Amino acid sequence: MDFLTRLTSGRPIVADGAMGTMLQAAGLPPGKTGEFWVLERPEAVAAVHRAYVEAGAELILTCTFGGTRPRLARSGLAERVAEVNRRAVEIARQAADGRAFVAGDIGPLGELLAPLGKRTYQEAVDLFAEQAAALAEAGVDVLYIETMSALDEARAAVEGARRAAPHLPITLTFSFDTHGRTNMGVRPEQVARTAQEWGVAAFGANCGATLEMTGEALQKMRAAAPDAVLIAKPNAGLPRMVEGKPVYDATPEMMSDFAARAAALGARIIGGCCGSTPDHIRAIARRLAA
Repeated sequence: MDFLTRLTSGRPIVADGAMGTMLQAAGLPPGKTGEFWVLERPEAVAAVHRAYVEAGAELILTCTFGGTRPRLARSGLAERVAEVNRRAVEIARQAADGRAFVAGDIGPLGELLAPLGKRTYQEAVDLFAEQAAALAEAGVDVLYIETMSALDEARAAVEGARRAAPHLPITLTFSFDTHGRTNMGVRPEQVARTAQEWGVAAFGANCGATLEMTGEALQKMRAAAPDAVLIAKPNAGLPRMVEGKPVYDATPEMMSDFAARAAALGARIIGGCCGSTPDHIRAIARRLAA
């Protein structure tokens, strides 16, 4: 069964949880990114993927959230965009072992587009297309654009992904964490309307400040687009700092309750973001299978 068929049939797809916080727990040094370990410690990345598949995830995201050229430049990897993204797909494919779909994860550039920043819209399209092409060539099932906050950057990501791989489905999620809006002021209703216009396979909310805020965003998206295919992938609650490290308070039970609510709103992809672990995903999988 291909990804689009599965997306629209049966129970919701259980997605994986956090990658970054899991790698940090495994010893990823401060200041280093998961993409660095894709090359230097692929076994650690594979272990996270396998843990999520064993917990019941049917969709795992490649370790390429920061896989665009500007983000990789911060780790001295700007000239290894294709290598990093292709290797990440290989790691995920091997870990999935035919039991889960592999999503090519595409995060924000980490830069503002003009006129607020120096990066032009067309440059952004080209940068996203570069990453998407490497992910597509390596064999992902879907291009998964996430944690967006600005509509212009999201549009550039969708355009770049579509240009690089017109044969692949594209999904899109925004992060709502500022009074029900993204940190660039975008409302859930705006996301619903524009994402439908762009023709993505599914859209929704990920990361965010609280489970409640993500749930409210989904409700508003559903109201604005009653027939849309939605995605819910929230953080494991609001983090607080303990001895210099973020601690997330949402328990697996709390995440499973959220998953049930998200499914009732029509979410077809449900998982976790920052702070979530295989225990959270296991609880979600069990709840959605009940």
